[in-house]
Amino acid sequence: MSDLLERLRGRGWRMTAQRRVVAEVLDGEHVHLTADEVHARAVAKLPEISRATVYNTLGELVSLGEVLEVATDKRAKRYDPNAHQPHHHLVCARCGAIRDVHPTGNPLADLPDSERFGFTVSDVEVTYRGTCPNCASA
Repeated sequence: MSDLLERLRGRGWRMTAQRRVVAEVLDGEHVHLTADEVHARAVAKLPEISRATVYNTLGELVSLGEVLEVATDKRAKRYDPNAHQPHHHLVCARCGAIRDVHPTGNPLADLPDSERFGFTVSDVEVTYRGTCPNCASA
């Protein structure tokens, strides 16, 4: 489970009702919602919340480094509250479901010096693709 709400409170982030609802919608394990999905779930909790408020809040959370913006394919960007634990993503090629994964090893160390072309590599993003159990059984 992510600790998004705790992290935001610890930062002294002003917790309006709208911001709290967006953070609550995003909080959890394996959460990778689109902005429209965040808005739909937020409206269910706080009917008066506007789409613009949701988009602005998501932008703020990304700027703060508390939420990751994830683009794993040509579909809409998704928002991942698991911003402080190193992880990669496992994506279903059919339905687009995303799961956080924590493989062993160090992908940064796996890139040989001969393939770095003089770059100082600071980050690695790995996306595993496959078919989820629901799609495989369909």
